[in-house]
Amino acid sequence: MKCLLNQDLSNVLIWPLHRRKGFFHCCSTGSSDPYCIVKIDNEAIIRTATVWKTLSPFWGEEYEVHLPPTFHCIAFYVMDEDALSRDDVIGKVCVTRDVLTEHPKGYSGWLNLAEIDPDEEVQGEIHLQIEILGSDAARKLRCRVFEARDLARKDRNGASDPFVRVRYNSKTQESSVVKKSCYPRWNETFEFDLDKSATEKLCIEVWDWDLVSRNDFLGKVVFNIQGSQTVQQEEGWFRLRPDKSKPRVDEGNLGSLQLQVRLRDETVLPGSYYQPLVQLLCQEVKAGPKQDGKLHLITLIDETTTAECRQEVAINLVKLFLGQGLAKEFLDLLFKLELDKTDEPNTLFRSNSLASKSMESFLKVAGMQYLHNILGPTVNRVFDEKKYIELDPSKVEIKEVGCSGLHRIQTESEVIQQSTQHLQSYLTDLLITIAKSVRTCPATIRATFRQLFKRVEKHFPENKHKNVKFIAVTSFLCLRFFSPAIMSPKLFHLREKHADARTSRTLLLLAKAIQTVGNMDAAASRAKEGWMAPLQPTIQQSISQMKEFITKLIDIEEKEEADQPKAQTLVVKEGPLFIHKSKGKGPLLSSFKKLYFSLTSEALSFAKTPNSKKSSFITLSNIRAAEKVEEKSFGSSHVMQIIYADEAGQLEMAYLQCKCVNELNQWLSALRKVCGNNTEMLCSYHPGVFKGDKWTCCHQKDKTGLGCDKTRHGVTLQEWNDPLDPDLESQLIFRHLFGVRELMREKYLEMLTEKNENVLLSQSGDPENVDGPTRLFQVLQDLEDAHHTALFSSGTLTDRDRNCLLELQT
Repeated sequence: MKCLLNQDLSNVLIWPLHRRKGFFHCCSTGSSDPYCIVKIDNEAIIRTATVWKTLSPFWGEEYEVHLPPTFHCIAFYVMDEDALSRDDVIGKVCVTRDVLTEHPKGYSGWLNLAEIDPDEEVQGEIHLQIEILGSDAARKLRCRVFEARDLARKDRNGASDPFVRVRYNSKTQESSVVKKSCYPRWNETFEFDLDKSATEKLCIEVWDWDLVSRNDFLGKVVFNIQGSQTVQQEEGWFRLRPDKSKPRVDEGNLGSLQLQVRLRDETVLPGSYYQPLVQLLCQEVKAGPKQDGKLHLITLIDETTTAECRQEVAINLVKLFLGQGLAKEFLDLLFKLELDKTDEPNTLFRSNSLASKSMESFLKVAGMQYLHNILGPTVNRVFDEKKYIELDPSKVEIKEVGCSGLHRIQTESEVIQQSTQHLQSYLTDLLITIAKSVRTCPATIRATFRQLFKRVEKHFPENKHKNVKFIAVTSFLCLRFFSPAIMSPKLFHLREKHADARTSRTLLLLAKAIQTVGNMDAAASRAKEGWMAPLQPTIQQSISQMKEFITKLIDIEEKEEADQPKAQTLVVKEGPLFIHKSKGKGPLLSSFKKLYFSLTSEALSFAKTPNSKKSSFITLSNIRAAEKVEEKSFGSSHVMQIIYADEAGQLEMAYLQCKCVNELNQWLSALRKVCGNNTEMLCSYHPGVFKGDKWTCCHQKDKTGLGCDKTRHGVTLQEWNDPLDPDLESQLIFRHLFGVRELMREKYLEMLTEKNENVLLSQSGDPENVDGPTRLFQVLQDLEDAHHTALFSSGTLTDRDRNCLLELQT
């Protein structure tokens, strides 16, 4: 939520999910095919991969979701996938915002799955006006019901037939029924005689009308009239609440779910507030390792960053310096600081230091597209061929081979020989692709590797360490970038689903081979895992190819480094989608045409194929909203609409169909992020389509009128290739540094004492003698004061909070 003084963000971090005991099985085979749906306020945001034929699945998936600060709860639905019928719901776990707020470091543990209670599966809001009219002798209670939005879909047609039931003082009144709508408009008024002695509350319930079966509950709002008789009028949108919870008879019998969820609220100030902090950090990096005897600020940050938060600090610093064009210089400084602490080449960059984590994060942010181009073809080939590959004799499965009537048992040596051939083929193809990728590797990555290569070469000049400079590069490129992506392709978005057991084993063996190449020591690998010996000739040849590749990779001139980013437009997301093609002015038809879409930092364009000429495009500045479309509109829940202004300024809609909920949310997230600076984004939209003479969602006949649902620009999924947000990164860095400022101060004094320096020198009034840490402490305090001022002016603090802040400032 953006406003003049601050920006409030709620980041929900969802970490590995897996099972402990067993789910209640939902099919006749005695097992399930479970997957998870993650919903934020009843809107599906994430779908995990399906784990086949098990009651104890492991997902191990991690997500970060950016949300508006008004969200209420996050729910995890465990489903059983069925090929022929509707998927079964095994159970759910719900974590409210209040629970997450009580655990600032994150909520972690096992939670029992609960059965699905239809009366609790409610969603949406209702627009009401409550008035108390008349004199003391004859007072009236008037309830006006205007409309509702985003109601639960209870009917098979993907909608509901809602009506309102108003109850007060043992009297009940009902509204008319609005057919086939989750965005009904009633505009009806209900009046009751106000009884001062009545103890019953005013209850507004929303129901789905059914002709044959029992009406379905859609939610309710309750007002305590007795305690608010002095209030003359109250109007607004009210969240629909579930009915009273029933006792959980099956709780604990449906299985349990382990998860980690953390809610992080951040108030982001305007960018000018962060300039002193950013300028100080940039000055320290530009100054390089030598500080004329002064203590380096980056050294202090490195020494006081704990293992628990090192990954998060590393990614924030990398993004900040990428935005400032100083990522290479920042990493080079960390390389120098790490080398100064290292005398043993065999352990160089092998620990999870700030340098290692920062370089790892840098590769993911700047090189994810490069990773996909390198690994994509080989990983897809492994998935498609599904070949049985095993080199470890203790794990070889003997099977029959041959055609019908000529079966024979394949020997262990034959299995290993055949597996070696397959693995050699995969490894050779991958190394050929890597060798040809010098020019496609981002220039900033090449330049950073060049600095690393030179630093290590200078630190270990001896001839006996001639491979160390190559290993320093491969320790990041192979061991921390390529190998993890090969072993877990879904986590790096190389595949949509997890690999099965056979494919996982092949990927693991291929990753081991790449690690061995990266270590550049085939003999050590043979001694550790002797059964890898059949691959040694190929690995030895691959080591030579890798050295040659690195030599070419780091051979980049400064002019080439400066020119490459200007020569290409940043591709944010691309892939095939189905676009709706309406025919004339007649009824809206559900005909979709498959095209290849490309979203860049400038426009959304599409063409028939990836390599064909772009046939049309929508500039980002013309986009007004990117939102989901109701399932009933096209018979699919994976359709989104892009609302944009044409050349005449008229709003047009483009309807795009995705193949799954994850792809839908990824495209929506990408579109919302690149349009984040658009000043004319809509606040409301129609989730249906204009069919005939009215909208299918709310049945309104004005095609250009205000939408019936609110837009959700702030709901996005974090990706490695997200556009940089300098203000947010600065805020996250400030929040970390301010949290460890006392530890930094203690470490600062300790390090000064070790250097036998005068502590008072750093606190003198001469700016030339003030070092980075001393300046940082003052910058942090100024920023904290700015946050207090913003909170005071926003009116979100209680009197008690204000008094506490005043005491702290005093």
